[in-house]
Amino acid sequence: MASLRDIKGRIDSTKKTRKITSAMQMVSASKMAKAEQNTKAFEPYSQKIQEVMANIANSSTDATHPMLEMREVKKSGYLVITADKGLVGAYNSNVLKSLYKTIQDRHKSKDEYTIIAIGRMGYEFCKKMDLPVAKSVIGIADQPDFADIKALASETVQLYADEEIDELYMFYNHYVSAISQKVTTTQLLPITNLGEQASSSSEYEYEPNAQQILDILLPQYAESLIYGALLDGKASEHAASMTAMKSATDNAGELIDDLTLTYNRVRQAAITQEITEISGGVAALE
Repeated sequence: MASLRDIKGRIDSTKKTRKITSAMQMVSASKMAKAEQNTKAFEPYSQKIQEVMANIANSSTDATHPMLEMREVKKSGYLVITADKGLVGAYNSNVLKSLYKTIQDRHKSKDEYTIIAIGRMGYEFCKKMDLPVAKSVIGIADQPDFADIKALASETVQLYADEEIDELYMFYNHYVSAISQKVTTTQLLPITNLGEQASSSSEYEYEPNAQQILDILLPQYAESLIYGALLDGKASEHAASMTAMKSATDNAGELIDDLTLTYNRVRQAAITQEITEISGGVAALE
Protein backbone atom coordinates (compact mmCIF):
# COMPACT_ATOMS: atom_id res chain seq x y z
CA MET A 1 0.00 0.00 0.00
CA ALA A 2 1.22 3.51 -0.80
CA SER A 3 2.58 5.59 2.05
CA LEU A 4 0.83 8.63 3.46
CA ARG A 5 3.43 10.87 1.83
CA ASP A 6 2.85 9.32 -1.59
CA ILE A 7 -0.92 9.67 -1.32
CA LYS A 8 -0.62 13.27 -0.11
CA GLY A 9 1.66 14.00 -3.07
CA ARG A 10 -0.89 12.58 -5.53
CA ILE A 11 -3.67 14.63 -3.94
CA ASP A 12 -1.65 17.86 -4.23
CA SER A 13 -0.67 17.05 -7.84
CA THR A 14 -4.27 16.29 -8.83
CA LYS A 15 -5.49 19.52 -7.22
CA LYS A 16 -3.00 21.48 -9.32
CA THR A 17 -4.15 19.66 -12.45
CA ARG A 18 -7.78 20.44 -11.59
CA LYS A 19 -6.96 24.14 -11.32
CA ILE A 20 -5.36 24.04 -14.79
CA THR A 21 -8.22 22.18 -16.46
CA SER A 22 -10.77 24.44 -14.77
CA ALA A 23 -8.98 27.52 -16.10
CA MET A 24 -8.76 25.97 -19.58
CA GLN A 25 -12.50 25.23 -19.43
CA MET A 26 -13.28 28.89 -18.74
CA VAL A 27 -10.93 30.07 -21.50
CA SER A 28 -12.54 27.68 -24.00
CA ALA A 29 -16.01 28.84 -22.97
CA SER A 30 -15.02 32.45 -23.66
CA LYS A 31 -13.52 31.52 -27.04
CA MET A 32 -16.58 29.48 -27.94
CA ALA A 33 -18.92 32.40 -27.25
CA LYS A 34 -16.84 34.65 -29.51
CA ALA A 35 -16.58 32.00 -32.25
CA GLU A 36 -20.35 31.43 -32.14
CA GLN A 37 -20.84 35.18 -32.51
CA ASN A 38 -18.49 35.25 -35.52
CA THR A 39 -20.39 32.40 -37.16
CA LYS A 40 -23.73 34.16 -36.73
CA ALA A 41 -22.28 37.47 -37.97
CA PHE A 42 -21.09 35.78 -41.18
CA GLU A 43 -24.45 34.22 -41.98
CA PRO A 44 -26.13 37.34 -43.52
CA TYR A 45 -23.27 37.78 -46.01
CA SER A 46 -23.29 34.08 -46.87
CA GLN A 47 -27.04 34.03 -47.40
CA LYS A 48 -27.05 37.17 -49.54
CA ILE A 49 -24.24 36.13 -51.88
CA GLN A 50 -25.91 32.72 -52.22
CA GLU A 51 -29.18 34.44 -53.10
CA VAL A 52 -27.50 36.57 -55.77
CA MET A 53 -25.74 33.55 -57.26
CA ALA A 54 -28.96 31.58 -57.28
CA ASN A 55 -30.85 34.35 -59.07
CA ILE A 56 -28.18 34.66 -61.76
CA ALA A 57 -27.88 30.93 -62.26
CA ASN A 58 -31.63 30.34 -62.43
CA SER A 59 -32.91 33.46 -64.18
CA SER A 60 -30.26 33.93 -66.86
CA THR A 61 -30.18 31.27 -69.57
CA ASP A 62 -27.04 32.79 -71.11
CA ALA A 63 -24.94 32.86 -67.95
CA THR A 64 -22.96 29.66 -67.41
CA HIS A 65 -19.88 28.69 -65.44
CA PRO A 66 -17.76 25.51 -65.16
CA MET A 67 -18.25 25.54 -61.38
CA LEU A 68 -21.96 24.91 -61.92
CA GLU A 69 -21.55 22.02 -64.37
CA MET A 70 -21.05 18.37 -63.54
CA ARG A 71 -18.19 16.67 -65.36
CA GLU A 72 -16.55 13.28 -65.40
CA VAL A 73 -14.71 12.75 -62.13
CA LYS A 74 -11.11 11.76 -62.77
CA LYS A 75 -9.71 13.14 -59.52
CA SER A 76 -11.41 14.15 -56.29
CA GLY A 77 -10.40 16.80 -53.80
CA TYR A 78 -11.08 16.66 -50.06
CA LEU A 79 -10.76 19.70 -47.81
CA VAL A 80 -10.54 18.72 -44.14
CA ILE A 81 -10.75 21.17 -41.22
CA THR A 82 -9.22 20.14 -37.89
CA ALA A 83 -7.60 21.79 -34.87
CA ASP A 84 -3.93 22.61 -34.43
CA LYS A 85 -3.80 20.83 -31.06
CA GLY A 86 -5.36 18.10 -28.98
CA LEU A 87 -7.24 18.29 -25.68
CA VAL A 88 -10.51 18.62 -27.62
CA GLY A 89 -12.02 15.20 -27.01
CA ALA A 90 -13.04 13.36 -30.18
CA TYR A 91 -13.19 16.56 -32.26
CA ASN A 92 -10.24 15.69 -34.49
CA SER A 93 -10.56 11.92 -34.55
CA ASN A 94 -14.21 11.93 -35.62
CA VAL A 95 -13.70 14.11 -38.69
CA LEU A 96 -10.49 12.28 -39.66
CA LYS A 97 -12.22 8.89 -39.36
CA SER A 98 -14.94 10.16 -41.70
CA LEU A 99 -12.35 11.39 -44.20
CA TYR A 100 -10.34 8.16 -44.11
CA LYS A 101 -13.45 5.96 -44.46
CA THR A 102 -14.61 7.97 -47.48
CA ILE A 103 -11.21 7.59 -49.14
CA GLN A 104 -11.13 3.86 -48.43
CA ASP A 105 -14.64 3.39 -49.83
CA ARG A 106 -14.24 5.53 -52.95
CA HIS A 107 -10.64 5.15 -54.08
CA LYS A 108 -8.18 2.38 -54.84
CA SER A 109 -5.23 4.58 -55.81
CA LYS A 110 -3.66 7.75 -54.40
CA ASP A 111 -3.74 9.16 -57.93
CA GLU A 112 -7.53 9.40 -57.71
CA TYR A 113 -7.67 12.08 -55.01
CA THR A 114 -5.82 14.81 -53.17
CA ILE A 115 -6.32 16.53 -49.81
CA ILE A 116 -6.32 20.16 -48.69
CA ALA A 117 -5.67 20.28 -44.95
CA ILE A 118 -6.59 23.14 -42.61
CA GLY A 119 -5.17 22.47 -39.14
CA ARG A 120 -2.07 20.71 -37.86
CA MET A 121 -3.85 17.56 -36.67
CA GLY A 122 -5.33 16.88 -40.10
CA TYR A 123 -2.05 17.60 -41.86
CA GLU A 124 -0.05 15.31 -39.56
CA PHE A 125 -2.67 12.56 -39.88
CA CYS A 126 -2.44 12.65 -43.68
CA LYS A 127 1.35 12.54 -43.57
CA LYS A 128 1.28 9.64 -41.10
CA MET A 129 -1.17 7.67 -43.25
CA ASP A 130 0.75 8.57 -46.44
CA LEU A 131 -2.21 10.42 -47.98
CA PRO A 132 -1.44 12.97 -50.74
CA VAL A 133 -1.70 16.58 -49.52
CA ALA A 134 -1.86 19.24 -52.22
CA LYS A 135 -2.12 22.27 -49.94
CA SER A 136 -2.21 22.96 -46.23
CA VAL A 137 -2.32 25.74 -43.67
CA ILE A 138 -1.63 25.45 -39.95
CA GLY A 139 -1.56 27.91 -37.08
CA ILE A 140 -5.02 29.37 -37.77
CA ALA A 141 -6.07 31.89 -35.11
CA ASP A 142 -8.78 31.00 -32.60
CA GLN A 143 -10.92 33.75 -34.14
CA PRO A 144 -9.83 33.56 -37.81
CA ASP A 145 -10.15 36.31 -40.38
CA PHE A 146 -10.76 35.57 -44.04
CA ALA A 147 -7.24 36.80 -44.76
CA ASP A 148 -5.91 33.81 -42.80
CA ILE A 149 -7.15 31.36 -45.45
CA LYS A 150 -7.73 33.61 -48.48
CA ALA A 151 -4.73 32.24 -50.35
CA LEU A 152 -5.60 28.62 -49.58
CA ALA A 153 -9.27 29.08 -50.47
CA SER A 154 -8.41 30.82 -53.74
CA GLU A 155 -5.86 28.17 -54.70
CA THR A 156 -8.29 25.39 -53.82
CA VAL A 157 -11.00 26.84 -56.05
CA GLN A 158 -8.40 27.34 -58.77
CA LEU A 159 -7.58 23.62 -58.65
CA TYR A 160 -11.12 22.98 -59.81
CA ALA A 161 -11.05 25.77 -62.39
CA ASP A 162 -7.83 24.33 -63.84
CA GLU A 163 -9.44 20.85 -63.91
CA GLU A 164 -6.76 19.43 -61.61
CA ILE A 165 -9.68 18.11 -59.56
CA ASP A 166 -13.21 17.45 -60.78
CA GLU A 167 -15.07 17.62 -57.47
CA LEU A 168 -14.38 19.00 -54.01
CA TYR A 169 -15.80 17.86 -50.68
CA MET A 170 -15.41 19.47 -47.26
CA PHE A 171 -15.09 17.58 -43.97
CA TYR A 172 -15.56 19.55 -40.76
CA ASN A 173 -17.42 19.60 -37.45
CA HIS A 174 -20.69 21.53 -37.53
CA TYR A 175 -21.50 23.45 -34.35
CA VAL A 176 -24.88 22.31 -33.03
CA SER A 177 -24.60 23.41 -29.41
CA ALA A 178 -22.06 23.77 -26.64
CA ILE A 179 -22.24 20.03 -25.97
CA SER A 180 -22.90 18.74 -29.48
CA GLN A 181 -20.85 18.88 -32.67
CA LYS A 182 -21.74 16.94 -35.80
CA VAL A 183 -19.24 15.67 -38.37
CA THR A 184 -20.39 17.12 -41.69
CA THR A 185 -19.47 16.20 -45.25
CA THR A 186 -20.63 18.57 -47.97
CA GLN A 187 -19.97 18.89 -51.67
CA LEU A 188 -18.45 22.28 -52.40
CA LEU A 189 -17.70 21.91 -56.11
CA PRO A 190 -19.40 21.67 -58.48
CA ILE A 191 -22.07 23.87 -56.92
CA THR A 192 -25.34 22.00 -57.42
CA ASN A 193 -27.73 23.44 -54.82
CA LEU A 194 -28.19 27.02 -56.05
CA GLY A 195 -31.63 26.18 -57.40
CA GLU A 196 -32.81 25.61 -53.84
CA GLN A 197 -31.72 29.13 -52.86
CA ALA A 198 -33.41 31.14 -55.59
CA SER A 199 -35.56 34.00 -54.31
CA SER A 200 -38.60 35.02 -56.35
CA SER A 201 -39.13 38.14 -54.23
CA SER A 202 -35.80 39.73 -55.17
CA GLU A 203 -35.03 41.33 -58.52
CA TYR A 204 -31.54 42.32 -59.64
CA GLU A 205 -30.11 44.37 -62.46
CA TYR A 206 -26.59 43.34 -63.44
CA GLU A 207 -23.97 45.68 -64.84
CA PRO A 208 -22.26 45.05 -67.20
CA ASN A 209 -24.04 41.68 -67.53
CA ALA A 210 -24.98 38.59 -65.58
CA GLN A 211 -22.18 36.47 -67.06
CA GLN A 212 -19.39 38.77 -65.92
CA ILE A 213 -20.92 39.09 -62.46
CA LEU A 214 -21.15 35.30 -62.26
CA ASP A 215 -17.51 34.89 -63.34
CA ILE A 216 -16.35 37.21 -60.55
CA LEU A 217 -18.70 36.29 -57.72
CA LEU A 218 -18.92 32.51 -58.10
CA PRO A 219 -15.28 31.84 -57.08
CA GLN A 220 -15.76 34.30 -54.19
CA TYR A 221 -18.90 32.42 -53.19
CA ALA A 222 -17.01 29.11 -53.12
CA GLU A 223 -14.26 30.74 -51.04
CA SER A 224 -16.87 32.10 -48.63
CA LEU A 225 -18.22 28.58 -48.13
CA ILE A 226 -14.75 27.44 -47.06
CA TYR A 227 -14.44 30.37 -44.65
CA GLY A 228 -17.93 29.70 -43.27
CA ALA A 229 -17.02 26.06 -42.63
CA LEU A 230 -13.84 27.20 -40.86
CA LEU A 231 -15.82 29.52 -38.56
CA ASP A 232 -18.25 26.69 -37.86
CA GLY A 233 -15.36 24.33 -37.18
CA LYS A 234 -13.69 26.77 -34.78
CA ALA A 235 -16.89 27.16 -32.77
CA SER A 236 -17.09 23.36 -32.59
CA GLU A 237 -13.42 23.12 -31.59
CA HIS A 238 -13.80 25.51 -28.65
CA ALA A 239 -17.02 23.78 -27.56
CA ALA A 240 -15.29 20.38 -27.68
CA SER A 241 -12.36 21.78 -25.71
CA MET A 242 -14.67 23.23 -23.08
CA THR A 243 -16.50 19.91 -22.72
CA ALA A 244 -13.25 17.93 -22.53
CA MET A 245 -11.80 20.24 -19.88
CA LYS A 246 -15.02 20.11 -17.84
CA SER A 247 -14.88 16.33 -17.93
CA ALA A 248 -11.21 16.40 -16.89
CA THR A 249 -12.01 18.79 -14.03
CA ASP A 250 -14.87 16.60 -12.80
CA ASN A 251 -12.72 13.47 -13.02
CA ALA A 252 -9.94 15.18 -11.08
CA GLY A 253 -12.42 16.09 -8.35
CA GLU A 254 -13.60 12.48 -8.10
CA LEU A 255 -10.00 11.26 -7.96
CA ILE A 256 -9.20 13.74 -5.18
CA ASP A 257 -12.19 12.45 -3.18
CA ASP A 258 -11.05 8.83 -3.63
CA LEU A 259 -7.46 9.65 -2.72
CA THR A 260 -8.58 11.63 0.33
CA LEU A 261 -10.67 8.68 1.51
CA THR A 262 -7.67 6.35 1.01
CA TYR A 263 -5.41 8.80 2.82
CA ASN A 264 -7.75 8.91 5.83
CA ARG A 265 -8.01 5.11 5.93
CA VAL A 266 -4.25 4.66 5.79
CA ARG A 267 -3.76 7.36 8.41
CA GLN A 268 -6.37 5.73 10.68
CA ALA A 269 -4.72 2.34 10.23
CA ALA A 270 -1.33 3.84 11.15
CA ILE A 271 -2.78 5.47 14.28
CA THR A 272 -4.47 2.22 15.28
CA GLN A 273 -1.21 0.34 14.75
CA GLU A 274 0.68 2.82 16.96
CA ILE A 275 -1.94 2.55 19.73
CA THR A 276 -1.74 -1.23 19.56
CA GLU A 277 2.05 -1.16 19.82
CA ILE A 278 1.95 1.25 22.80
CA SER A 279 -0.65 -0.85 24.56
CA GLY A 280 1.46 -3.98 23.95
CA GLY A 281 4.53 -2.26 25.35
CA VAL A 282 2.69 -1.16 28.49
CA ALA A 283 1.35 -4.65 29.03
CA ALA A 284 4.83 -6.11 28.69
CA LEU A 285 6.20 -3.74 31.36
CA GLU A 286 3.49 -4.77 33.80
